[in-house]
Amino acid sequence: MKRIVLLDILRGFAIVGTLGTNIWIFAYLGDLNLVFGNALEPWWSSGDRLLQTIMLILVNGKFLGMLTLLFGAGMELKRQKAARDGYTWPGVYIWSCALLLLDGLLHYLFVMEYDVLMSYAVTGMIVSLIIHRSRRFMLIMMGIAGSIHVIGVTGITALLALEPGSTFNGMDMITRLYASGTWQEQVMFRLSNFGFFRAESIAIIPLNVFLFLLGSLLMRTGVFSSDEPGRLKRRKLMIIGLEAGIPLNLLLLVPGGMMDIWVRYISAPVLTLGYVGIIAMIMEKEKIPGMLRRFGEIGRMALSCYILQNIIASVLFYGWGFGLGGRPSSLFILLMWLGICLMLMLFSHFWLRKYKLGPVEWLWRKLSISPAPGSKSQETSI
Repeated sequence: MKRIVLLDILRGFAIVGTLGTNIWIFAYLGDLNLVFGNALEPWWSSGDRLLQTIMLILVNGKFLGMLTLLFGAGMELKRQKAARDGYTWPGVYIWSCALLLLDGLLHYLFVMEYDVLMSYAVTGMIVSLIIHRSRRFMLIMMGIAGSIHVIGVTGITALLALEPGSTFNGMDMITRLYASGTWQEQVMFRLSNFGFFRAESIAIIPLNVFLFLLGSLLMRTGVFSSDEPGRLKRRKLMIIGLEAGIPLNLLLLVPGGMMDIWVRYISAPVLTLGYVGIIAMIMEKEKIPGMLRRFGEIGRMALSCYILQNIIASVLFYGWGFGLGGRPSSLFILLMWLGICLMLMLFSHFWLRKYKLGPVEWLWRKLSISPAPGSKSQETSI
């Protein structure tokens, strides 16, 4: 089946966009108090803090939402292919989720404690049992998952409002470890604190279910198609996403950081729809086509680039690497982010000139064949 170029480009933006949030966690050596809810340094206190806040308004949660939405769209493509080829659904897709779970576990242990792949794997198993049902059933499940998510996040936000200035505990120990600990010590720390660091992955499953199913429905209704009806549908989504998402995301400016969680997990996915429409419009008008092709190449190697960008950031900021982390300026952090983005563009461009698949995608294709003898392998769509 012919690749959908728009999906590759969107996936590329989503990959580097997630790094736009994670880069602050790497740079501040895991201290979430410096990234989210910094009551001691409100956004108006300095130009440095203002620059960080503007960047987080633009990226925090938006591209993670886009990545999640695209994962659902990719699952829908696999379901349609299984139906055309006469395979039982979910069938081998469960094995793909098991591979993703293993991949996420290794990435969590050896690279980054806030990995999202394990959550995607569990969500994929759940949604694969829903996605082949009727549209009405899918909408009901979206309503249930969305309601659970909104109630949970709103409850946490209310607790933060009742305790203004509350912080994440234990950050000093984490920053010391990432500043001076060895890589092996960091791996053992993630292993011994598995439950603590995986709590977010479990908590966001209702949101993931909602966005997976939304991505599937958008794919079914032709939102990602290149024809005129598809363009009109994307324009409508863009208008809705921007008009509702921009004011909702400006809640990040509320002092004390009490709205940070609400913005990241509720406001941001709304603005994601606007971002999808803007990127698609740029592609349709053939603006900066060379740059869009580079993002499309990252999107074709999404899993490889996702892992690589986190490895590079670890080497740059952690003590066992170049040790650039701590309290670097916001401008320095943004330059590091741009530098890593450029490296990913060059890597994916030159790799795809020689090979059809990224290295992790190639390994994935080889492994995904195993439980279903005679079946055709499928590319992963992170």
